[in-house]
Amino acid sequence: VFLPPLLSSVKVSPLIEKISDHKDFKKLLRTRNNVLVLYSKSAAAADSSLRLLSSVAQEVKGRGTISWIDCGDTESRKLCKKMKVDPNSKEKGVELLHYKDGAFHTEYNRAVTLKSMVAFLKDPEGAPLWEEDPEAKDVVHVDSEKELRRLLKKEDKPLLMMFYAPWCGVCKRMMPSYQQAATELKGKYVLAGMNVYSAEFERIKEEYNVRGYPTICYFEKGKFLFHFENYGATATDIAEWLKNPQAPQPQAPETPWADEENVVYHLTDEDFDKFIKDHSSVLVMFHAPWCGHCKKMKPEYEKAAEFLHASSDGPGVLAAVDATVNKALAERYHISGFPTLKYFKDGEEKYTLPHLRTKTKIIDWLQNPEAPPPPEPAWEEKQTSVIHLAGEDFRESLKKKKHTLVMFYAPWCPHCKNAIPHFTTAAEVFKEDRKIAYAAVDCAKEQNHDLCKQEGVDGYPTFNYYNYGKFVEKYTGERGESGFITFMRTLRERDHERVGKKKDEL
Repeated sequence: VFLPPLLSSVKVSPLIEKISDHKDFKKLLRTRNNVLVLYSKSAAAADSSLRLLSSVAQEVKGRGTISWIDCGDTESRKLCKKMKVDPNSKEKGVELLHYKDGAFHTEYNRAVTLKSMVAFLKDPEGAPLWEEDPEAKDVVHVDSEKELRRLLKKEDKPLLMMFYAPWCGVCKRMMPSYQQAATELKGKYVLAGMNVYSAEFERIKEEYNVRGYPTICYFEKGKFLFHFENYGATATDIAEWLKNPQAPQPQAPETPWADEENVVYHLTDEDFDKFIKDHSSVLVMFHAPWCGHCKKMKPEYEKAAEFLHASSDGPGVLAAVDATVNKALAERYHISGFPTLKYFKDGEEKYTLPHLRTKTKIIDWLQNPEAPPPPEPAWEEKQTSVIHLAGEDFRESLKKKKHTLVMFYAPWCPHCKNAIPHFTTAAEVFKEDRKIAYAAVDCAKEQNHDLCKQEGVDGYPTFNYYNYGKFVEKYTGERGESGFITFMRTLRERDHERVGKKKDEL
């Protein structure tokens, strides 16, 4: 990079690409998909920005590109005119524009700090950092384990620490109350926040039992005492709790459906076979206590059971099985999602029924039981290039691949259904590349519940990128095939560039 004598005192990173020719600029945008460009009215106006951007370039090396165009330079003036950029009109004589996938994306209008710019280039479509919100000025923002240890050691006031992930919906909903409380309680208490989503914070997550987001810990004189678990809290609720902090009270367990007053027959591993033999027409709902769709369907199922109970010559009876308790039955009938409805005729399993969710539909179908249309085969049953993983083989399988994009999904989720064909096509494109994998985990399966929780999945679909089995980042790009393909292609291009550089060095 040639720099004018005026800037000889400024340390500019060789990672910043100075461009003055339109062809060179077009080539840059064609070959790099994440470019931040500093336009300046003169070299002097660019001075302080270039100092900061030199540090940013170092931090985002391999993931983003920083370029500088000096519009005061005779040669570059034409380029600025062509790009319709005039930094003279800006107060400081500089303008920062971002280009993504070869086209203009957005003006950079977030905080002009190292941390904010690095976060932006790592995820140009992501939300601003929490500390960029002026309302959060009284929250103590902690960035590293070292900072956390220092804060806990020196702080005498009681301290509340929110361990969060930037994408977590519950965290985002709670942040306004939390930051309001931080302002109102300033001087008496300290409210802090730390984004611990990255893999580098595994030790902290282990130490403070961070199993999901947010996890809020209360400390006195650096010693952890309790978790705060009221995630719907207002600023007043937080202040009240801090006056008398206590461990969370255990919640009263929900009454099992079988113990409630209802006319559905609740069957178990022990009495199931006898009941099915004694009744010639039985509809059985396999359910789980935590399943939202089951809870929604329960009143309709009970109404249908009452109607059938009242008819002396009803077309059948309704029964239910808690599949989380009666595991032998769940296994025997291959129950993998809830609710699952199965129809038994004369002691034999006859049909699995997909869409009987209301009293009317249940009764109408029982009066004329016929085979439902054949179900669409599950994603994992189809022949595709996507690898379907489960809890026990997850980490081992990922270690074999350099780059893996994993889609955590639930078969019933509409956004997942939309993304599946695009994700499958992308996997097909790279099927010959042995270093690449597109993988999927069905989080609705009980065997994967712990895995999905551990990998930070709090909504569907969630896409995580792993390098040889190590979590690197959350994928937040486009959910169409071009987004999935571009993401992987960029990683492979980077690999090839590195190999090329090594060969050149040899």
